[in-house]
Amino acid sequence: MSEKWPSLDYLSWRETCSALHLYLQVAGKYRLAHTPWLNHSWNATFYVTPSGLASSSIPDGPGIEILFDFHEHAVVGKSGDGRQASFALRTSTVAEFHASFTRLLTELGGTPDFHGQPNEVAEPVPFTEDHRERPYDRDAVSRFHQALMAADRVFKTFRTSFLGKSSPVHLFWGSFDLAVTRFSGRRAPIHPGGIPALPDSVAQEAYDREVSSAGFWPGGGGLDYPAFYAYAYPAPNGFRGATVRPDAAFWHEGLSEFILPYDAVQSADDPDEALLAFLVSTYEAAADPGDWDRELLECAHGQRGNARTPDAERLKKPAPSVNDEVEREDGASKGRYRIVVEGVEAEMTYSHAGKDLIIIDHTDVPAALRGRKIGERLVRQAVEDARREGVTIIPLCPFAKAQIERHPEWQDVLRK
Repeated sequence: MSEKWPSLDYLSWRETCSALHLYLQVAGKYRLAHTPWLNHSWNATFYVTPSGLASSSIPDGPGIEILFDFHEHAVVGKSGDGRQASFALRTSTVAEFHASFTRLLTELGGTPDFHGQPNEVAEPVPFTEDHRERPYDRDAVSRFHQALMAADRVFKTFRTSFLGKSSPVHLFWGSFDLAVTRFSGRRAPIHPGGIPALPDSVAQEAYDREVSSAGFWPGGGGLDYPAFYAYAYPAPNGFRGATVRPDAAFWHEGLSEFILPYDAVQSADDPDEALLAFLVSTYEAAADPGDWDRELLECAHGQRGNARTPDAERLKKPAPSVNDEVEREDGASKGRYRIVVEGVEAEMTYSHAGKDLIIIDHTDVPAALRGRKIGERLVRQAVEDARREGVTIIPLCPFAKAQIERHPEWQDVLRK
């Protein structure tokens, strides 16, 4: 188990977690008030750093940056003219934090003018009226920061394999989650809104394009444990029933999202690989039945120091011949199709459900082979074999189902 993934127990620090959430909302409201709007509220987020959570430059006064320093356990502000101010994170009230934060802004030459009530929390209390004392567990906050660092690293690796529009890896202080979002490039239906203490107009702007999003919660909001999540908007048909990885991941009916408990990642033999499998498989569960143009949108994971091979160069490579390259391994109950290209294997597995029916249950095309229609070739071979053998197909695999829906000329082999 990697030491980079600390143990987290939400219930033991939930009061501190709630306090930290509200403190970040105070600072986030300031950033929101003084930064021009960037699509999907990206102008208001925080970013994971080796020190904690940082706002980046806020265009107020001489220019101000806010850092929640989780090593020194302090809020630190710096201005463009060299000034610096700070105050300690400690047992306090939200009202006291708000007063300390506005003093810090004044010392830095900023304008302490921002909305004074939290969002996305039940029964919100204005910051200046919240006088309930809240604890501050330094050790728990330090572990949370280590977990954020680990998740941020894997999220950023995942982000490198997408050429389309993608969000930064950033923390939303409203919902208190670290998130990364991919976009199909198409408009989405108007979001119904209804998020507690959040204007419908903000939710509708955030979801005005089709998305596949994943993130990390420390706990709360219906979960008594830290977890990774993934959802799609709009969710395509079959999304909730998709097979995702690793085995510990599941569909949460109450949240309408896939959930992977943090403990399952932290205790895995390779935590980074377990989380990356969740990110990739939940994205594919949205992209395949949602008919995303994966060939256009994706590439191999980024490599250190090496530029991505541009499409013009990739297209010069000869496409593998289906007849020569597609192999079939057929057993009594299960089978698979496989292609090996430049030493990398892609496969599509199926099960026999009687002598004249097969069920395609999974397709795996490694990132190195994306954009070369390898998955399509596997499905095509299965269709051609089914015709020749008088077999029908049920495509439970979202990718195979999407490919067959995209090719009406293949649909004669579907089980009626």
